[in-house]
Amino acid sequence: MAWVGQRGTRWRVRYRNTDGTVGTDSSHPTFATADLRRKQVDIDQAYDTYLDPNSSRITLTEWVTIWREGHEVGAEKWATYDSYLRNHILPRFGDTPLNKITRQDAKVFVKDLKRRLAERTVADVMSLLGLLLREAVADRRIDFNPCTGIRVITGGRPERTPATTHQINHIAERIPRRSDQILVITAAYTGMRWGELAGLSRTNVHLGDGFLHLHPTTGALHEVRGKLYLGTPKTTASTRDIHLPPFLISLLQEVIDSHDHETVFCGPHGAWLRRSTMSRRIWRPAVNGNPTTGTAPILKNMHFHDNRHTHKTWLIEDDLPEIAQARCLGHHLAGVRGIYSHVTPVMIARIINSLEDRWQDSRSSTHPPRRHLHAA
Repeated sequence: MAWVGQRGTRWRVRYRNTDGTVGTDSSHPTFATADLRRKQVDIDQAYDTYLDPNSSRITLTEWVTIWREGHEVGAEKWATYDSYLRNHILPRFGDTPLNKITRQDAKVFVKDLKRRLAERTVADVMSLLGLLLREAVADRRIDFNPCTGIRVITGGRPERTPATTHQINHIAERIPRRSDQILVITAAYTGMRWGELAGLSRTNVHLGDGFLHLHPTTGALHEVRGKLYLGTPKTTASTRDIHLPPFLISLLQEVIDSHDHETVFCGPHGAWLRRSTMSRRIWRPAVNGNPTTGTAPILKNMHFHDNRHTHKTWLIEDDLPEIAQARCLGHHLAGVRGIYSHVTPVMIARIINSLEDRWQDSRSSTHPPRRHLHAA
């Protein structure tokens, strides 16, 4: 139970911790106000809702140190968290006690971030700050999360424009290296993520049986703080077999026959490909064009990841079942749809045939690409 004790001209509310130590809850100018607070402390302790004010006075930096010991995420996510903490959150709130971070502070923080960052990045930074403070509430260090309900994204995400088969061909033609051409075509016709493509190993390529296997432990290439390594795909649903149309089997066989390295899509000397290098030197020049040389853009500012959007759009256009679309992309259907839907050999055959038809139609168009993709 709490009690009131006088110290100088003020009255303090004191309490005993479970470990036997004594703490000070608050200080008051009169005995009456101190006694009222004492009764509140007794009630809160009786209902096990008491918040120790001393624990809420630790700074956000101190809380991050405590929190990260028990928080479990992958190395890539930690790298992202550390970047947001180092560059945005701790410079602003690191020295602020948890109980001094107000809702207005959080709203001003969002406004300042929006002046220099994209809305999506601001949302991710605030998501981490909200997580930290939400965990502080659960740990009984503060009684509410000041980030709750703060709106960050106001305009919505810009819609991605999917490519046509002819545009994919045109993009590939602008890429000098043959294996990089086939990498782009494979991305569009399989919907594989960058890490799944860049980490694809010979041992997981079964062209005789017409499929690629995404391995559960080494199925994707990861980059953390500049270091590359093979690890698990993004989700458990990402571990899957990707069935290939005949034309893509031939193209992948061409890549495999062109070198003796373990990684299918690799650098000239067998090194893993880096996403940033691919984007800066190969992908963006191909899709954005070059005003200096008079090369027009194909789909300006299209991202490599948009090949997944393209693949999904093609599957929808061809009226393929939703469960088959999800399996192709490594997604999991939520709820009853995911429980009671199953991919059958008939669906797989339909996907293979529709993709093969798209490729053949793009090759036999009356307006073919300027340089044939099968040229050396």
